[in-house]
Amino acid sequence: MKIGFDAKRAFHNNTGLGNYSRFIIEALLKYVPQHEYLAYTPKLGVRNLGSGIKSVVPKNKIFWRSWLIKNDLVRDNIQIYHGLSNELPFGKMPSGIKTVVTIHDLIFERYPRLYPFFDTLIYKIKFRQACKKADVIVAVSEQTKEDIVEFYGTNPDKIKVIYQDCDEAFQLKQSSETIKNVTGKYGIRKKYILSVGSIIERKNQFCLVEAFQKLNVSNYQLVLVGGKSKYQAQIEKYIQKHDIQNVRILNKVPFQDLPALYQGSSLFVYPSFFEGFGIPIVEALHSGVPVIGATGSCLEEAGGDGALYADPADSTDLAHKILQVLANKDLQRQLIEAGQKHVQQFSAKNIAKQLNELYQSL
Repeated sequence: MKIGFDAKRAFHNNTGLGNYSRFIIEALLKYVPQHEYLAYTPKLGVRNLGSGIKSVVPKNKIFWRSWLIKNDLVRDNIQIYHGLSNELPFGKMPSGIKTVVTIHDLIFERYPRLYPFFDTLIYKIKFRQACKKADVIVAVSEQTKEDIVEFYGTNPDKIKVIYQDCDEAFQLKQSSETIKNVTGKYGIRKKYILSVGSIIERKNQFCLVEAFQKLNVSNYQLVLVGGKSKYQAQIEKYIQKHDIQNVRILNKVPFQDLPALYQGSSLFVYPSFFEGFGIPIVEALHSGVPVIGATGSCLEEAGGDGALYADPADSTDLAHKILQVLANKDLQRQLIEAGQKHVQQFSAKNIAKQLNELYQSL
């Protein structure tokens, strides 16, 4: 078959949607090479998808991704077009082209106050029409599937849950020397609890800082890694006000340092209120560290039996779970072993197989 992808995020985004898009394309190129794949993007970006896929860039970029791309799909004899990042072109699709769209989350529907009004309005229009138009919707978790049904009234039979894996860099064992060099680079001098994710209200790092304060453990550091926002100022003010020691907040950490930071940690904690899937948990499981997630969304799907789960609104519960793991070597080993088993279902080979079956069904 000839399969086209909306690959804008694959070329331009270094996190979230970009990571997903690259993972899907690379998995299919490796494990389902019999098809011809084309990557459509308004312009080439900082990321390279390799020689196995043809990149298609338009001459006229105005409204191309939302409307005019359909002309290119007809010209290129595309049989299936897969919108990897929540969108499909507006208007009726040309005859003979089947459509798939991946919906990552509907957090803006559930928590609109966390998003600018205009952004939420645009998201509502794009996501709703994509779900209505698509022949098949790929949801990255059961939670996202439930949200699509709840908010858009979509027939659940139209939605297929296909998980994703993280970058294979997290599966590569880092040497003790590399871990020592990376942790030293960021001033990490003790055993540490790690949390990775944009430092925003939804990710709930404030609760983690409160929990760390209640632990009152002087032999551990708490390390928060993520992009900075106004929410970080609230956390920093609280830390200063209560003179909380051993907390480090790291912004702009390059991707290549993340595997060593994960593997050097004693515990990974992800207390987010709500996620579409929760890739940082999968990264931690691959890294071979015990994990604590949060109840209330899809993090139990991401972590399975490889994690404990705390109420994200209760810092006392979170502190108790952290102490429970740090104080019990057998529990740590049990979580790590269960996590290694759990993440096998997210392998690139398995995901590529499921997507190929979906494409064949169309």
